[in-house]
Amino acid sequence: MIKKLIVIIITTIALTFNVSASSDGELLLKKNEPSEIKDCFESLNRASFALNQGLDKVIFKPVASVYKTLPSPIKTGVSNSLNNLSNVVTIPNNILQGEFSKAGVNTGRFLINTTVGILGFIDVATYLGFTEYEKEDYGQSLASFGIGPGCYIVLPVLGPSTARDTVASLTNFVGGDAWYNVTVRNDTHYFRDMDYYTSKISAGVDFRAKNYDSIENLKDNSLDFYASVKSLYLQDRQQKILNTKKIIETQDDSGWEEIENQ
Repeated sequence: MIKKLIVIIITTIALTFNVSASSDGELLLKKNEPSEIKDCFESLNRASFALNQGLDKVIFKPVASVYKTLPSPIKTGVSNSLNNLSNVVTIPNNILQGEFSKAGVNTGRFLINTTVGILGFIDVATYLGFTEYEKEDYGQSLASFGIGPGCYIVLPVLGPSTARDTVASLTNFVGGDAWYNVTVRNDTHYFRDMDYYTSKISAGVDFRAKNYDSIENLKDNSLDFYASVKSLYLQDRQQKILNTKKIIETQDDSGWEEIENQ
């Protein structure tokens, strides 16, 4: 009950930050254009960004540098496993967005990789010819319904987001994430709370390692690292919402392996 109340409160707050629905969907692209998304809380965001950079310096960067030295099959297996696990959020959002064929394909991928692929460590589904899937989340579903992003937000530890995506991410904690349900929310006797948090930390380390050089280069060559990260994130987010690989504005983010939101 408390969790649901929190979601309602935060949703109400987010709706005051220009999170308005489009009646015909024509404003979806414009609402999500990076230049149209306001940085309403820039001072607070920069403070949160500085905190995250401090955590990256003392934790994620050192761990990622060690992770990079692991044999390629191990790193590939970890990435495959994490991608497979993300299906527990992607599949329900395929359904919410009316992408039933994708939901079917992704369900097949998940079942095959979880069983034959040894908990997703081996991407057997791809070898069998299953279409490579694109990750979906509740923020993307809200955007597909015409809900605007609201203000840009930098969350402590979790990083860049928007008002809409921050609200959407809470859906995971009220039943929207099956992995969270079987590890943290419910006592299934098969998984522990730490299994969920370990997977999230592993995803962060995997992302940092994949983008290690890109992040360092961006940091070294940016006049304002905060502004560069914001631009990259918002452009990447728009691409995911529109399901396109098109490079937006003048910032080429093709050097980034993948930017996670949820």
